Amino acid sequence: MKKILLPVSAFVFLILAWHFYVLWAVVPKFILPGPLGVVAALYDNAASLLLSALSTLKVTMLALFGAAISGVLLALLFSISSTFEKTIYPFAVVLQVTPVVAIAPLVLIWVGIDHVDRAQIIIAWLVAFFPVLANMSAGLKSVDRRLSDLFKLYNATPWHRFWFLLWPTAMPYLLASLKVSGGLALVGGVVAEFVAGSGSSSGLAWRIIEAGNRLQVEKMFAALLLLAIMGMAIFYGFVCLERFWARRFQ
Repeated sequence: MKKILLPVSAFVFLILAWHFYVLWAVVPKFILPGPLGVVAALYDNAASLLLSALSTLKVTMLALFGAAISGVLLALLFSISSTFEKTIYPFAVVLQVTPVVAIAPLVLIWVGIDHVDRAQIIIAWLVAFFPVLANMSAGLKSVDRRLSDLFKLYNATPWHRFWFLLWPTAMPYLLASLKVSGGLALVGGVVAEFVAGSGSSSGLAWRIIEAGNRLQVEKMFAALLLLAIMGMAIFYGFVCLERFWARRFQ
């Protein structure tokens, strides 16, 4: 109960402090709107903002799915061949350390400005891929040596060794990485849309750009609120999945 009450209490305190500060300091709404104004903007623009949120969520989930599949497969190849790992891993590190804002314009040029959604998915995949690869590789390497020797003793097939030993051991690592990669995929998709700055976009980033150009700051905050809710939903969704896995299989 305390885990719920403490953050809820802190959230309520921050909202009240925000509300009374705006009233006390008489801050213009085009600089900092009050929370009531943000809620009103969210209600007035609910249809367009929710459609944009679904578009952004679609890009995020596609990129996250691609990052999970590619990261797991590449980690499995790393576990099979150390030579392959030593050859490819540095390139994965390069993708991770290169700022996404530097990569985004190039991806947009290569994909085409008329296909912003594809560029979003690629860029979101780029930033979400490495945590899956790194954690899955660590999970596959953390297999108990005694259990591995036991499987060899009983002449287990590679499939049985993967399904009954490697996969259960690496699964907690994978779920932990998805909590991080989910947020990164959301950030990557939003950054790509900001860089594109195109009216052909349909996500929340474009709504923020559009509202900012019209000084509709309440609408900007409403879109940011939806982005925050989406990010928290993705994170805590994987937290729940991680706890379910721990209770069910450990």
